[in-house]
Amino acid sequence: MQLAEKIVDSSFSAIINAPIEKINIPEWAFNLSEPDYQACSAAHVSAAKTIGADGRRMSINVEVIGGNPMVQHYQEELSQPDHLVLTSFSDVFTPTGRVVIHVHWELSVKAISATQCEFTNRVVTHATEDMMRGLARQGIPFELFKTQRTPVSVDHNRLETPLFAASIERYALNG
Repeated sequence: MQLAEKIVDSSFSAIINAPIEKINIPEWAFNLSEPDYQACSAAHVSAAKTIGADGRRMSINVEVIGGNPMVQHYQEELSQPDHLVLTSFSDVFTPTGRVVIHVHWELSVKAISATQCEFTNRVVTHATEDMMRGLARQGIPFELFKTQRTPVSVDHNRLETPLFAASIERYALNG
């Protein structure tokens, strides 16, 4: 699937009160229970994990952003204890039909003291060529779509980041 225009690039940070040696973001992400995922945002509906055909771990997440349900099929691209990059061609269900967007989700931590880390949650989304054709067929200018989608995506990331940080902290300290 071909990527097209960038929709949004948002990044937020929060403090984790745990030493960096205890943090393992991939292990947290791929062992996150559905209730824990749901606790990180009112928009989170469901989460599961699986293994892709190529042997990489995958996280399947369902959430509702801006009133639109999304099914995300995150594949593990980079997996280090302090840095996880996941990518997904995600299905977004809109009032006019399903579209596919590309999501790059990057979670990282850096030590700021012996007992604290700064967690950063970055989400970058791109339209796909298929989505661009769908918008054009409906007479919806991409800039209008982007203008409407950006604030809800940014707000979602802003709200979930400290809750993800708290969940990672609990996992790091309690296993």
